[in-house]
Amino acid sequence: MTESNALSLRGRYARYIAKVAYHFPILGNLRQNGEILKLRAEYEHAWKCPEHLDNTEIELENCKAELLVKKAVEGEEREYGRIVLQLHGGGYYGGMHNTYRDTAAMYAEVSGGYSVLTPDYRTAPEHPYPAALQDAIAAYERILSMGYDSREIVIAGDSAGGGLALALALYLRDNAKPMPGGIITMSAWTDLTASGASYSEHFGDDPIFGGTYNTLIYKNGYYRGADPWDPYISPVFGSFEGFPPVLMQVGEKEMLLDDTRDVARKLKEANIPHREHIYPGMFHVFQLGLLLYPESREAWNEVRQFFKKIQEERK
Repeated sequence: MTESNALSLRGRYARYIAKVAYHFPILGNLRQNGEILKLRAEYEHAWKCPEHLDNTEIELENCKAELLVKKAVEGEEREYGRIVLQLHGGGYYGGMHNTYRDTAAMYAEVSGGYSVLTPDYRTAPEHPYPAALQDAIAAYERILSMGYDSREIVIAGDSAGGGLALALALYLRDNAKPMPGGIITMSAWTDLTASGASYSEHFGDDPIFGGTYNTLIYKNGYYRGADPWDPYISPVFGSFEGFPPVLMQVGEKEMLLDDTRDVARKLKEANIPHREHIYPGMFHVFQLGLLLYPESREAWNEVRQFFKKIQEERK
């Protein structure tokens, strides 16, 4: 199937808009250097929570988090059943913002009613590694303290959050902690050394990171003073024995394509149930388009099916 046949008109338009937004003078520089990520979280409008959900801010040791849950029915005690730990993207520079509140609501929808906890973990350059990982661990432990069975937890993340999701699972396994029931990554950033072949192969056609070295994927603010080959920083260099089922999605046109392909290869070698889906013509974290174009709708439907499968296997 050629790209022209595989990629929808709306998908092509979304890719074009992404390229313009990330390379437009001034605005593009702000995006690529991370400043606009912080400005966005600080100045965006108040988020409107869907009527059937409650969004509550909770305090973790070093950061805040937001817990999105189905509204309690009057007279019924809230039941702690299943939950997603969402680790947002942003190159370890950007914080929590409305896009991730929207994706939290989408996770609640496609999962069939899971609660969603999204920590606003500490970010670079003020808080380099291991701050983000420490906050992810604290969020996971808070979930366990709330009464959730670890097997009913799904860790999900996009971009840096996808890498952080895998790093968290590596930490849990290495320290004999209860493992989650599943992991979802979207365009995961798993190699902070930028050593995958796709970094050069797609340098010219990645609409977000391509054509320049002035991007977050070439900044060392997160791992400053640490070893970027450490699997807790770059999970691609880890081993994945003992992992739960994993769903990994990535766009075909990403410089970070090999960050997913190489982890998927290691998952296969470790005999871990997993699905790797490379979306033709798509760009970095295209899933954040939610239901705006066919490719993002397909991706979220695939997430829906992943939840159904792991729920069926738990019965």
